Amino acid sequence: MTIPTIPIALTQLRRPERPAGLLVVGPSLGTAVAPLWAACVAELPDDLAVVGWDLPGHGASPAHDQPFSVQDLANAVADATEDVRATARRPIAYAGVSLGGAVALALAIDHADAFAGVVSIASGAKIGEADSWHERADLVRRAGTPVMVEGSAKRWFAPGFIEREPACATDLLTSLQHADSASYARCCEALAAFDVRDDLEGVAVPVLALAGELDEVAPPPMSELVADRSGGSWGVLAGAAHLPPAEQPKATAHRIADFLDTLRAGGIA
Repeated sequence: MTIPTIPIALTQLRRPERPAGLLVVGPSLGTAVAPLWAACVAELPDDLAVVGWDLPGHGASPAHDQPFSVQDLANAVADATEDVRATARRPIAYAGVSLGGAVALALAIDHADAFAGVVSIASGAKIGEADSWHERADLVRRAGTPVMVEGSAKRWFAPGFIEREPACATDLLTSLQHADSASYARCCEALAAFDVRDDLEGVAVPVLALAGELDEVAPPPMSELVADRSGGSWGVLAGAAHLPPAEQPKATAHRIADFLDTLRAGGIA
């Protein structure tokens, strides 16, 4: 594979001495991967290696103010993880949230050889409307990512989460505030163009779509559609809104672990 043209940084979230599998995890728009996934990773099987990646201009990844698509992000993830996948024990799977979940679907469509299965969380085959994404991109270019903090706090978290887990909520909102504005805007434009509803039929890898019960951005019917079109499975995470790995880490980890067990049992891991 060629060197990724979109700069994304990998972060080792767990490195067991004798890993029995690999999970690559992806972020939601506006979040860094480490605070989004830390609590969930702690609930996953101890022998599972976990590697995260950050969106351009988010977390550990450098800024990137050039146009790109969700499919381009999937290509970059496949390229950036090639070495770690080559040396990993099976199963090798991917799980991503929101925009990272859209990347999961793009990986299932275009990179069936890279991952044995994908998990799309709080996402969909099409998310929102193009005009709204372009309006958000224009706003962030003018006013910066801090302008998104108040609205994102309402969209991201189920009622009571900020009061119950103030440190986690603060870390996630701080990662949004520190995200590069131009890169964030480019991510919005990628989502504006994203629509794989007609591309999911016949994907060659198992797909699990998980929805937050209270998610208004990507409500449960969007996950149901993904499962129906891809021939996969889906489920609802009670008490979660748009960031289930942070809001309901045990339940999210349980569903992912069951999915990995299914990959092993099916002989496709």
